Formats: sequence, structure tokens, C-alpha cells
Amino acid sequence: MSIATRTFDDLVAEAVSFHGHLCPGQVLGVRMTLAGLREIGVDDPRAAGKSLVIVVEIDRCATDAIQALTGVTLGKRTLRFLDYGKMAATFIDRRSGASVRVVARESARARAAALVPDAPDARRAQMAAYRAMPEHELLALEPVIVDADWLERPRVRVICAQCGEGVNYQRELRVAGRPMCRGCAGVPYFRYDRRHTAVPAALA
Repeated sequence: MSIATRTFDDLVAEAVSFHGHLCPGQVLGVRMTLAGLREIGVDDPRAAGKSLVIVVEIDRCATDAIQALTGVTLGKRTLRFLDYGKMAATFIDRRSGASVRVVARESARARAAALVPDAPDARRAQMAAYRAMPEHELLALEPVIVDADWLERPRVRVICAQCGEGVNYQRELRVAGRPMCRGCAGVPYFRYDRRHTAVPAALA
């Protein structure tokens, strides 16, 4: 079923069912999804299978809406998350090569307050405004080229020379010629709790 033939309320309801509550991000995510799919020519995202890949740049509410409406998932590697902290997503049709990056305009927040001045708070003003705001005021659409090698990384596995853990899909870095995971090569997101954890010998 073409996503464009469904009502906006129906799409929001599906996103909310997945996410758990209605918020401005759900409405924004629906708008981003409709624009991104239209621009790359995908009418039925669930029928597209693994040819549809979406790269999201933030772990916020809009990402859940995008996932709910398109069926992309991290496990199928059709949803890719890059922690850039930007309200943006790139929609890619691997069959045609069409790609578009959809970015929420920074000015949309202030515009929402002007469009719905009688709203009781900013959150409800945004929810109402994001539904009705002209697309060019809400979103910026940027045709882009995504490197095929980035999408099609081979299934290889190497062992980090420092911690000894396996690293998949060429995500390792080379430090002085040795393969290392990103945590050992840079700044990890965790520290070992030496009270309870056996710390790898290389890190002890």
C-alpha cells in the first residue's frame, strides 16, 4: 500500500503506537518520512525490503516515527544510526541509487510559535504547526550521494589488538598498523568497573 495514500492522522497514529506517546517529534518524523520517500520514489517502503536504507542522525522521537512507518531496522542493517545530534535523516534507494537528506529547519521552532500563538505551550504549538507548515518552511531537502562502499561493507571480522574483542564490518581503526576497536583507539563510552569486572590484560 502506498504510504502517500494513507491519511496523515493514520500515519501519526501508527508512529505513536510504536513510540508510546504523541509529541512534536512524531509529527516531524511523519513529515520527514513522507518527504524522503517521495523524493527517492519509494511508494511502499515495506515492500522495498533491503533496498531501502535510512540513515538517522539523532536518537530522538522522530527516529521512532521513521522506523515505524518504513519498517527499517538496525538488525536488518536498513536503519543506520550516526550519532551526530542533528534532526536529519538520509533516505536511500539502493536499486535506483537515489538518495536525499531531509533536515528539520532550525527556524521551524520559532515559526511554530508564530503560526499557533494561542497554543497553551510550545510543545502543543509545535505539534499543530508541524502538521500544517509548508514543507519548505519545515524541512530542507538535499540530494546527496552515499558511497556504495559504505553501504556494502563486507562481512569480515577482526580482533582488536588491545582488548581482544571481535570487530565486524570494517568498523575497526588502524593504530600503528594494528587493528583496534573504536573504544580502544579513541574515547570509549564506558570504563571498566575494576571492582567487579575482569579487565583485559592489555588495559590493566
